[in-house]
Amino acid sequence: MTTELAPYLSFRDQARACLEFYASVLGGEATFSTFGEFGMSQDAAERDLVMHGQLVTARGLKIMAADTPSTMEVTAPGGFSMSLFGGPEDEAEMRGFFEGLLEGGTQTVPLEKAPWGDTFGMLVDRFGVPWMVNIGGAPDEG
Repeated sequence: MTTELAPYLSFRDQARACLEFYASVLGGEATFSTFGEFGMSQDAAERDLVMHGQLVTARGLKIMAADTPSTMEVTAPGGFSMSLFGGPEDEAEMRGFFEGLLEGGTQTVPLEKAPWGDTFGMLVDRFGVPWMVNIGGAPDEG
């Protein structure tokens, strides 16, 4: 098995909506296991919360997420950003990702040419997750 690294997002009750939104933007199919499926919730109102959710795209992007029962504290990490990056050949796709993730969110840095030569932008999506998108510049000729 190949070693992988994937972000794991924590929510009170938005993991399903978040991963379904990311699937609509990034592609792929989200899968979910609920607390109720594994007998992990005494509270009927929380049985349908996501114990583990995962999105895997055809390009190999992977994001995981879970809800947090009311008996536990939600611990949203600080100081992180999701980062999407690609080369000039990926520009149309990357711009589509940026615009899709921005729906219902807030743009913090416009997606435009940056001083280092790449196209770069930042946003916070509708779930409060910060994103950076970087599109590598065309290689120098000469």
